[in-house]
Amino acid sequence: MSKPLSDHDRKKQISVRGLAGVENVAELKTNFNRHLHFTLVKDRIVATKRDYYFALANTVRDHLVGRWIRTQQHYYEKDPKRVYYISLEFYMGRTLQNTMVNLALENACDEATYQLGLDMEELQEMEEDAGLGNGGLGRLAACFLDSMASLGLAAYGYGIRYEFGIFNQKIVDGWQVEEADDWLRFGNPWEKARPEYMRPVKYYGRTEHHPDGVKWVDAQVVLALPYDTPIPGYRNNIVNTMRLWSAKAPCEFNLKDFNVGGYIQAVLDRNLAENISRVLYPNDNFFEGKELRLKQEYFVVSATLQDIIRRFKVSKFGSREVVRTDFSKLPDKVAIQLNDTHPAMAIPELMRVLLDEEHLDWDKAWDICVRTCAYTNHTVLPEALERWPVDLFANLLPRHLEIIYEINRRHLENVAARYPGDGDRLRRMSLVEEEGQKRINMAFLCIVGSHAVNGVAQIHSDILTATIFKDFYEMEPTKFQNKTNGITPRRWLVMCNPGLAEIIAERIGEDFIRDLDQLKGLLQYVNDEAFIRDIAKVKQENKLKFAAHLEEHYKVKINPNSMFDLQVKRIHEYKRQLLNCLHMITYYNRIKKEPNKQWTPRTVMIGGKAAPGYHTAKMIIRLITAIGEVINNDPVVGDRLKVIFLENYRVTLAEKAIPAADLSQQISTAGTEASGTGNMKFMLNGALTIGTMDGANVEMAEEAGDGNLFIFGMRVDDVEALDKKGYVATDYYNRLPELKQAMDQISAGFFSPTQPELFKEIVDMLMHHDRFKVFADYEEYIKCQEQVNELYKKPKEWTKKVIYNIAGSGKFSSDRTIAQYAREIWGMEPTLEKIPAPDEL
Repeated sequence: MSKPLSDHDRKKQISVRGLAGVENVAELKTNFNRHLHFTLVKDRIVATKRDYYFALANTVRDHLVGRWIRTQQHYYEKDPKRVYYISLEFYMGRTLQNTMVNLALENACDEATYQLGLDMEELQEMEEDAGLGNGGLGRLAACFLDSMASLGLAAYGYGIRYEFGIFNQKIVDGWQVEEADDWLRFGNPWEKARPEYMRPVKYYGRTEHHPDGVKWVDAQVVLALPYDTPIPGYRNNIVNTMRLWSAKAPCEFNLKDFNVGGYIQAVLDRNLAENISRVLYPNDNFFEGKELRLKQEYFVVSATLQDIIRRFKVSKFGSREVVRTDFSKLPDKVAIQLNDTHPAMAIPELMRVLLDEEHLDWDKAWDICVRTCAYTNHTVLPEALERWPVDLFANLLPRHLEIIYEINRRHLENVAARYPGDGDRLRRMSLVEEEGQKRINMAFLCIVGSHAVNGVAQIHSDILTATIFKDFYEMEPTKFQNKTNGITPRRWLVMCNPGLAEIIAERIGEDFIRDLDQLKGLLQYVNDEAFIRDIAKVKQENKLKFAAHLEEHYKVKINPNSMFDLQVKRIHEYKRQLLNCLHMITYYNRIKKEPNKQWTPRTVMIGGKAAPGYHTAKMIIRLITAIGEVINNDPVVGDRLKVIFLENYRVTLAEKAIPAADLSQQISTAGTEASGTGNMKFMLNGALTIGTMDGANVEMAEEAGDGNLFIFGMRVDDVEALDKKGYVATDYYNRLPELKQAMDQISAGFFSPTQPELFKEIVDMLMHHDRFKVFADYEEYIKCQEQVNELYKKPKEWTKKVIYNIAGSGKFSSDRTIAQYAREIWGMEPTLEKIPAPDEL
C-alpha cells in the first residue's frame, strides 16, 4: 500500500486554503520572529516548541485584531439589530488552524514556518483545547458563532470563562479516571481581558418594597470580569466577539473582618466568590440542582444583561454617552437567544432591570421581555429538565422569586380565562410545581417569557408540541418552531479533511464552503469512475493517518483495510453504547464458530466521557474495555475484529477520527436524541450511517435517500406502543439464541474472568429495568449490520452511497440553521458581503 501523502506535501497542492503569496510569507516570517523575540524571556536562549506555537498564534492574531476593531466600528456605524447568544457552554476546541482557514492564511503560514525550519502541524499540537462544554450543546454553540460571523450578523456569544473545562479522561485498568483540565496554565493567546467592562453581580440579601418601587438590599457582590475572544467569519473580514465572564471578589469582600484580626481568613474567603467561574459542571443531559450551578447561571445572565443594556444605550463606537433611553425599541435592536434553560434567569432578570432600575410598568416591561427573548430546547429526557427548589431561590435570588411568582400569577390568569374551570390544566401549566418540594420549572418559564420556542430537529420539535409542551402549544401554537441543528463546514470539512475538500472543489468549485447546498452538484458524479476512485483514495489516506495516530497513542496495530466503525459521543444509556457492545460480542462469537469463513474485517472504536457521578455510564466504559481485552487478544480472531476505546474524546480527537470513519453509529432509542450533530459530521466526511429513525437521522435519510443509510429498529410510534404493552426484556432473551449467548457471557464473567460478578448491575439493568429497550432493537440491528458487512465487500457500491451522503449533507450546515434563526426568530437578514480589510480602508 502506498504511503499517504504527508500533510505538508498535500497542502502544497491545495487551493481551497488560499495561495501563499511571496510578500505574505516574508511578512509572516518577520512578524513570527518579532513575536518569538518578545515571547522569550531574556535569560532563555533556546526556544521551546511552545514558544514557537505562541509566536505563530500571536502572528495570526495580528491579522485578526484590525478586522476585529473594524467590524465593531462597522456595527456602530450601521447600528444593526444585535443577537446575543447566551450559553453556559462553548466547546471551541483549538483556535489556531480554524483562524488560518477563515482568514485564508494557512498556506502562507505553512510556507513561512517551513522556511523557518518548523513543522506547522507540530506547533498546532501544542495548543490546548478550549473544552468549555460537555458535548453537543456546547459544540453547537461554537458552530453557531462561526456561522453568525460568516453570515455577517452582529452577534455576540456570552458565557463563562471556566478555569477548568471538561475533565481529561484517562483509562486506567479499563476504568475511567478524571483529571482536571487546566487549559489556561500556559496562558491563552486568543483572549483579551477587558477590565473596563467589569460588572457587579448580586446574590442573597432581601427585598424592600417602597411606594416608588422595589429595592434589593444587603446583597453580596461578585464582580464579573470579561475576556473577549475574536470569532472570524469565513473570508469576509468580519470578526465577532465571544465574551466570557470570570468571577472576581470585590476589594472590600469580607475585609470588615480585618478589624477583628481575621484579615488572612478574609483574603482567603475571596475564593468563595471566585469559585463561581472555577469549573464546568460535567453533566450532559442531567440536571444537578446545586447552589453553585444556579450561581453560575445567574452570574452569566446578570453580567450579560448589564452589557446588553449598556451597549443598547450608547450604540456609538467608543462613546460612553447615553444615546437611547426609550426601552420600547429594545426588541428592535436586541435579540436574546437562550441556549437551553441554563440561561433562563435572563427572563426574570430583564424584568427586574426594567421594573426596578428603569421604572417601567409591568405590562410594558413584559411586552419588551417577551419580544426580546427566544428559547431553544435541547432535550425531552425528564432527568435533564431544570426544576429549581423554591427555597434555594428564596435564599439566593429573593427578588427574582417574587418576579417569577408574579409572572406565574398573570400566566395562570390567562390560562384560566382561555380554559375556564379546567383546574387540572392550571396545575399542569403552572411554573411552580407544588407536588413534594416546591420547584420552579425553568422550561415553562422560558416558554412563557419568550416569543419563540424551538426544538433542534423536526422529529424533536414534533415530540415537544405533542408531549411535554402540549398544553403550551395548544394555547399559543404560533410560538413553536423547528430549527434543525447544523455544523460549520469550515472546521468539519475544510480544516479537518483537506483532501476531501480539495476533490470536491475540483468538481464543483470552492463556493460550496459558504453555501453547502452546492454539494448537490456532486450527484452528477455518482457514476464517474475517477470521482469514485478519488473519494475512496482520500478515505484510505485518512484511515492510514488515523491508524498511525492510534498505533502511536494506543500501541495497537490496526488493519487499515478493515472497516472503521465508530461510535463517539457522551456515554449515556439512551445513546445505547450497550447495543454496540452486543453486536461486537455477537460478531466475535460468529467468527469463533466459523473461523474459516470470509468475514468482513472491522475495527470498532467507541469514545466518549461518562459524567463522573453517572455510575452506569462508567460501568459501560468498563464493559467496552473488557470486551476489547478478550477480543483483541484472541489469536483465532486476529485482525478481523478489533475493539478500541478512544480515550479522552474531545474536539481535537474528533477532527482526526471523523474523516477516517467508514461507519457511523447513531443508535439511540427513537424519540430520545433531540438531534445529534456528530451524525452530520460523519455524513459530510464520507461515512455511512447505521442508525435509528431518531433526531436528525430522519432528515439525513430524507436528504441522502433512505436507501443510502442503514436504518433499523423501532420508530417513535413503536416505542410508545411497546410502552403501553409493557417491555419485557426476558422475552427477547429467551427467543434470540445469540442475544442469550452474549448476555450469558457477560453475566458469567467471560469478559471479566478474575471478577465474574463485575457486570452484574449492567446485566440486571438490561434484563429488568432498561428504559431504552436495547433488546427490542437487537435482532434488526444485527441483521442491518450484516447488510453493512456485505456492502463493504463491494467498495464501488459502498463509495457510491458515500457520494449520495456527501451530496445530501448541504442542509446540515450551521449557516442554514443560523439563516433560519435570523429570519424567523431574530428578525435579521444574513449577508455574504465582505467588509473592507483594515489595509483596504
